[in-house]
Amino acid sequence: MQATNEGRHLNIMLISVHGLMRGEDPELGRDADTGGQIKYVLELARALSDDPKVRRVDLLTRLVRDSRIADGYAVPVEKIADRAFIIRLSCGPRRYLRKEALWSYLDVFVDQALQHIRGLGRVPDIIHGHYADGGYVGAQLARLLGVPFIFTGHSLGRIKKARLLEKGLAEERIEQRYNINTRIDAEEFALDIAGAVIASTQQEIDEQYRVYENYSARQMTVIPPGLDLGIFHPPHRGLFQPPVWQELKRFLANPRKPMVLAISRADERKNIETLIRAFAQNEDLRQQANLVLVAGNRDEIDRMERGTRKVLTGLLLLIDKYDLYGHIAYPKHHRPEDVPSLYRLAARTGGVFVNPALTEPFGLTLLEAAASGLPIVATEDGGPNDIIRKCRNGLLVNPLNAAQMGEAILTIIEDRYLWRRYSRSGLRGVERHFTWKGHVRSYLAKTRILMKKKYYSRNLMKRHVSKLPTAERIIISDIDNTLIGDEESLRQFMEIIESSSPKVGFGIATGRHIRGTVEVLKKWRIAPPEILITSVGSEIYYGPKLVKDVSWERHLNYHWKPERIRNLLKGKPGLKLQPPGNQRHYKISYYFDPDEAPARREIVKLLRREGLKAKVIYSHEAYLDILPIRASKGLAVRYLAMKWGMRPEQILVAGDSGNDEEMLSGDILGVVVGNYSAELEHLRDTPRVYFAESSHAGGILEGIDHYHFLSTNGDNQPVNGVIETEPVI
Repeated sequence: MQATNEGRHLNIMLISVHGLMRGEDPELGRDADTGGQIKYVLELARALSDDPKVRRVDLLTRLVRDSRIADGYAVPVEKIADRAFIIRLSCGPRRYLRKEALWSYLDVFVDQALQHIRGLGRVPDIIHGHYADGGYVGAQLARLLGVPFIFTGHSLGRIKKARLLEKGLAEERIEQRYNINTRIDAEEFALDIAGAVIASTQQEIDEQYRVYENYSARQMTVIPPGLDLGIFHPPHRGLFQPPVWQELKRFLANPRKPMVLAISRADERKNIETLIRAFAQNEDLRQQANLVLVAGNRDEIDRMERGTRKVLTGLLLLIDKYDLYGHIAYPKHHRPEDVPSLYRLAARTGGVFVNPALTEPFGLTLLEAAASGLPIVATEDGGPNDIIRKCRNGLLVNPLNAAQMGEAILTIIEDRYLWRRYSRSGLRGVERHFTWKGHVRSYLAKTRILMKKKYYSRNLMKRHVSKLPTAERIIISDIDNTLIGDEESLRQFMEIIESSSPKVGFGIATGRHIRGTVEVLKKWRIAPPEILITSVGSEIYYGPKLVKDVSWERHLNYHWKPERIRNLLKGKPGLKLQPPGNQRHYKISYYFDPDEAPARREIVKLLRREGLKAKVIYSHEAYLDILPIRASKGLAVRYLAMKWGMRPEQILVAGDSGNDEEMLSGDILGVVVGNYSAELEHLRDTPRVYFAESSHAGGILEGIDHYHFLSTNGDNQPVNGVIETEPVI
């Protein structure tokens, strides 16, 4: 299997894991996870697929089977344009989960994505991850496949954490509710791997991305989101009374007054309460206009999630406090097709669109309003600054100053000349600066630059002639303290391997270099395995002739600067280089004294500050290995699974220490032997990781029995604890 870039036709993979993603009638505003990002990614997928240089766009998201939501979210493949598809992959429990609960399942999503790629028969030319979770998944896939990776954070965890701390929330509470440190680590990882970061505004770069350790100005590219001008346009002449008009009329005493319109999720950050105060406390504005609030869809407020419930309850209390009945509309439901009509209704009445959000990275609703001929009032933050600078179609205000906000709205409504100038200028500005065609043009220009860089290996999936394809499953084990240590259980294990051949393959994954690996295998009379993963995943060999996988080595060379790393860590207390025989081109090994040496996280930070991309692995509470960013036992196993056509549930891995951790994660069947090191204890509740009571090879045998790994059903697949999956084609 090879990446296909025939002619100039690109295969692009977008990844947006959380929320509810569907092409028809997306439920925008349903909850905090189904908002602007969903709309952005859907429209990006369609716009990219419309370009003749793009062959196919796959948008990967999570498959959900939940009686509380529509059945469509359980459909594996949804076609959303001629060459664009939503691909839904199983990830964790079937039920719908908020994004903060997904982190422990993302390695499973990576494995499912690899199976989808296998089913397609080609590697994507570009992978683009959205938000921290999609960034983590995309970065893992990109470094495994050796293709360019683009990251868009949408909103970033460091900024969210800082604002929550400013509000007085305790750090422990923030971590408990939002898993914020996991999110920040994922964002740092995505930035570390990304060849490009696409942001919507320069302010987003300056005030959000710049505070990250892996920020690099060379990565950053500003490409504003586009807009479909066929959907968002000014009202035509003549009577205009769409279905939503009847819904609004029942709230308003005089529905033909100018509409002050706001459309957003019911989220505290959207600052709807300040807008209500701005309207209610300005007597002239209250007399001259109506306020229309579209804050998502709701049925019973007391059954909604806590944050949404709090905002909606506060909204209703303010309406009652200021006795706004007859002056304000707040419909319970609206359809996606109602949104363009709402903008045009507001424009027809001579109204204003308001975005009062406390912070606004971009503000897509502002563009939609501008394209509908509607002047805007918006928070003086982020995207609104750029939009009003380019479109000259409204006023910026302090989102916490209700009086200023009310005066700005009233100024535009009272001055008809100003209203018309803003309306016309907004229309011109959107057409000039904010269309999807222009966005795609800039996007594809950036991808061409990335794909020319030599460090992306394009042939990772090419097959080698080998006996491996005949194996129906494979067992891969660490050597020291896992496979070896007890002669009798090792003898039993090797007898099972030999009696099961050729259906069951055998491989090892070790921190030892290849010479030491061969020596210990001979010493313990272990037959040569089909696969040898050595030097903590930085080298791969095949069979008794030790044929080296050179594609894997080319893959690892990305940003690898071993001499700079050695010089940086030279003289650090508690770190002592191991003998030359333990050093490899793609592995730097130290003895590690935990009482004197800097913590692993401090070493990672030091490398990042110097712009060195590397992976730091601590094991047995005594050793530290530094590898290329793309190397590890876990990634090597997943690479081999794709290369030889193995699904994760066809592979059983066994280990005992920290350098086995990544190998034990995800959909692959993991076994931790009874004599394991303490650094693996946190994996005990991880799906598909079995903790054996027996030590050494006896623990592997116990794991084989636990999974019924050598038993088969009619499809020759393991039958215990295994989720049946099919590649999505």
